[in-house]
Formats: sequence, structure tokens, C-alpha cells
Amino acid sequence: MSIEIQDLHVRYGEQVAVSGLSLTVPEGSCFGLLGPNGAGKSSTIRCIATTQAPTSGTIRVGGKDVATEGAAVRALLGVVPQGLAVYDGLTVQQNLRIFGGLYGLEGAKLAERVKWGLELSQLGAHATKKAVELSGGMKRRLNIAAALLHDPKILIFDEPTAGVDPQSRNHIFETVRALHAEGRTVVYTTHYMEEVEALCDRVAIVDHGKLAACDALPALLARAAPTGFHVTLKAPAPLADVRARLEAAGFDLAEVAAEGRTLESAFLELTGRGLRDAS
Repeated sequence: MSIEIQDLHVRYGEQVAVSGLSLTVPEGSCFGLLGPNGAGKSSTIRCIATTQAPTSGTIRVGGKDVATEGAAVRALLGVVPQGLAVYDGLTVQQNLRIFGGLYGLEGAKLAERVKWGLELSQLGAHATKKAVELSGGMKRRLNIAAALLHDPKILIFDEPTAGVDPQSRNHIFETVRALHAEGRTVVYTTHYMEEVEALCDRVAIVDHGKLAACDALPALLARAAPTGFHVTLKAPAPLADVRARLEAAGFDLAEVAAEGRTLESAFLELTGRGLRDAS
């Protein structure tokens, strides 16, 4: 299932949000959609999701026209919005049942998908807890499970890790990877470039409502001038010696640092990758 956008325009009065955007999200890809604030990403996603009509242009989702086959498009899509869309006064299980019902699920099928959602979000131990009592990361996971209950083939994640703890962020990454590995098409928007590098195989960059670039991730990265190089030593050596030898060879060094060390990796190593609230 692919998404095809042709000459999309979105205007709000005199304000132009999207200006002639055309792009294709290939079937089965994990597609990163990037752009600064005000670039037109959210307007584009709303048009894809049929919650907003474009000013002009066409969008087809899985071969269905969003303008004339909205119900069929919504059945194909699972949209995880940036803002939390859960009912605070209902329990985790009740939220899943409500959203499942909105997707037309009932009876044994609804019960099966609610169980699946509890497993996906790892909130089974909190099934009877009201959403208002959940942490931000737990609400995010509930939000994701609720959006996917109808088993959609095309998934849109809009800033899914905003405001979550490292364990929940890691869990969301694993969830996206697992869903993509099942053959689903994924569209992933974020302001965190490292998330796109970790998850996506193809990336589009939108600016001022127009497509600035769209390519496979390696090809897109190749457009940027390298600021560093990977060097593998045949034998261990002190960092100071490595720096001294490179400087002696005439390199003007800004920094020499050991690879593979990030604050997040250290945090997860020290505190574990498991969700603290799963039990």
C-alpha cells in the first residue's frame, strides 16, 4: 500500500501551507517526513488522513482517492497523532474498547484486538487504571495501540516520542520496527534527526510547503559534506596518542572522541531497556 501525492496545495486564507507538493511513499517503506515548523507537514498529514480537504491536488492511499473514497482510505490508515488522543476518565481497557468500536470492531474480534493492544503497549498490568493516572510515556503507548486496533496497512506516526522517557522511546522504536517488518508502510515525522536515521529507509524534506529533497537515506546523507571519518585501529591505543599522530600528520582537528558512546546508550545500559511500568 503506497501513498501518492500530486500537486498538493493547502491554503488558510492568504496563508500558503503547502505549495505544489508531489511525492510518493513506496509500499512497504519506512518513510521519514521532515521539515521545520511551518513547513506544511501537519497540513499534508491531515489531508492524507481525510481530516482536512486540500485546496487543490490529489492524494491516493492504497489506490483510493481521499476526496471520493474517504471511508476506504481511513480503513487502510492508522494515524498516531502528535497530541494525545485518549479519554482520561476511562481505563486503559475502556479506551481500547471505545477506539476499537469506532473502527467497527465488536464481539470476539474486539476482545482479541483489545488483548493485542494491551500486549503491544505493555499496559496489561494497568488495564483497569484510568488514563489520567498514567505517565506521559504510558499514555503515548496507549495512544499508539488505540490507533492500530483495526490492523491498518499504512501507519502514520506524528512526533510519537515527544515528551517520553528513554525506556518508552526505545519501546516505541521497537514497535515501529516490528510493525514495519510485518510489511506495513510507515510514515514517520519528527524533529529528531537521529530517530529518522535509526528507523527510516527513505526520507523527504519539506520546506515552505514544497519538496526540498526526497531520496533513499544513504543518498540523502551523501549530499552533506562529511565533518568526520571513521577510523579503525589494528591495535588499541590511547586517545591522546591518536590525536597527537593525526595532528602531526597535518590534520586540523576539532574533536577526536571514542565512538559508540551516547548519553542515551549509557542511560539505558545503567537503568535497563525494559519498561518500568509494565508490571
